[in-house]
Formats: sequence, structure tokens, C-alpha cells
Amino acid sequence: MYSSFVPPRQVRIGDAAAFVGTTPRAIRHYHEIGLLPEPERGSDGRRRYGYEDMIRLLWIRKTADAGIALDDIRDAFADTASAGADSDHDIAGVLERLEETLVAQEAELRRQRTAVRRMRTEGSRMGLLSDLVTSRLTNLPEGSVRRADLDSLLVTERIFGPLGAALQATRFIALATHSDLREESDRVDAAEEALDDTVAVDDPRVAQVAAERHAFEEVLQAVIEDSDLAQSDDALLDSWDASHPVTADEGEGEGEGEGEAGRSSGRGQGSMSAFEATGKMPYDFSPARIRCMELAGEIAAHESPA
Repeated sequence: MYSSFVPPRQVRIGDAAAFVGTTPRAIRHYHEIGLLPEPERGSDGRRRYGYEDMIRLLWIRKTADAGIALDDIRDAFADTASAGADSDHDIAGVLERLEETLVAQEAELRRQRTAVRRMRTEGSRMGLLSDLVTSRLTNLPEGSVRRADLDSLLVTERIFGPLGAALQATRFIALATHSDLREESDRVDAAEEALDDTVAVDDPRVAQVAAERHAFEEVLQAVIEDSDLAQSDDALLDSWDASHPVTADEGEGEGEGEGEAGRSSGRGQGSMSAFEATGKMPYDFSPARIRCMELAGEIAAHESPA
């Protein structure tokens, strides 16, 4: 006996969802994100799904069950279609592109796991800095590098790159290993912070603190020069230059001061120049404190050998 049953040529969204093993809401979402083209609608205005639509839905369901994100599935179908393949039949091309996406995701996950593991090992704030910077700080006594020091290094690395922050780390190494320097640094820092908005720029305290800042920086630099820290900086610069040679293109067309900034940045830190990045980083300095910084710079320039 032959069956008189004849399969329908098209089905409604509820039947399509039931057959594929999903929900009408999910299918509507496929339409919204461009993963599944809108099908024809019947005289009642409802969507009708044919054989090719069901095949595509089955592939989407199978691929999604494998853990592939819907956006990646859509992009893979789109890439195959733009390459001239029949996206409904050349599923091998779709799977190839999905595998490429997974490889990229695996690489990104490995990078993220390495970063998280490093943060856990170094400490959350120390681990946010590059290896070049943390390698200079790892042998210091625990707690000798303060949170404010790490914050400063984080900002410097964003503006001048890993090399600039690694060179700045020399300052914090000296402070961490010389308690008298740290004590004097705290005193001068507090004096600068006291130059708030209530202090006029021509207040005598501004010039006094500027002189104290200059004197402290002179002592700090002398300590660095007399220790092996200066030699470490020279070795760091030589190593960086050897592994990051400046190309002819990088050396041409740069404005005043940009060559050294580029040398310190290590490139790849973003599209902003050091000058642009500095202008975008807010500092809550009062006019009096800014004037104090200017005066300290003027004193240093006046005392420097011609």
C-alpha cells in the first residue's frame, strides 16, 4: 500500500523551528542579524520556509551547537558568498573560515590566559605593566614599590611605551632602596600637593617648593649615577636599540622631539603621538603647582652646563 502523504513544499516558522530543534524567536533573530535571509511570505503575511531554508537552518543549528558564535557563522557564510562560492552548498568553505576564526580565538584566549596568570603572579597592578618594566622591579622587597609608583609607570608606559616606563622605573628602584630618599621624596611631594587652588601663583611658597624639588632631583640623580642603575639604563637602551632598529621612514618627517618619543614608545602603543597622549591625560594640578613645576624646570635649565 502506498502512502498518500505528500510533504509540504513550504512550512511556517513554528514548524521550521520544531523540525530544526530551535525556537521561532531564535529564527527571527537569525533574520535580524543577517544570518538567514528573509523567506517568502504567504497570503496571510506569515513567513514560509522551503527546502533550502531548512538546510541552512540545520547547518546553523549544527554549527551553533559546536560552540561557534552566531556572528562568526554569519561572517563565514558571507565570506564564502563574496568569494564566489555557493554559500548554501559549499559548506566546506564555511567550515574552513570557521576554523580560521577558532584558531584566532584560541590564540587570543592563550594571550588572555597568559596575561591573567602573569597578573596573579606579579600582583594585579604590577602585572598590568609590560615584562620590560616588571623585570626591573621583581627583585625589590615586597611592598617597596607603592601603588602611586605603579600608577605613574602605567601612565608613562601608555604615553612613551615600555622603554620609557622601564627607564622611569630606575627612579622608583632608587627610592625603594634608599629610605632617606623616600622620606625626602614624600616631604617634597606633600609640599607640592599643598600648593592647591587656594595658593596664588606668585605666593613665595611656590618658588620655595620649586627650589626644594630641584634640589631633591639633583640628589636623586647623583645617587642613580653613583650606583649601577645608570649602567643598567645604558644597557637597557643598547638592548632596545639592537632589537628595535629605527627605519628610514620612522626617522623622516618627524617634528621636533618626536624622534626620541618614537624611540621610547616602541611603536604599537596606539595611533597617538606622545605629545597627543600627554594632552589627553588629565592631571588635577592647581595653577600654583603648575607654576612650581615650571620654576623647577627653569632652575634646572639655568644650572645645566652650556
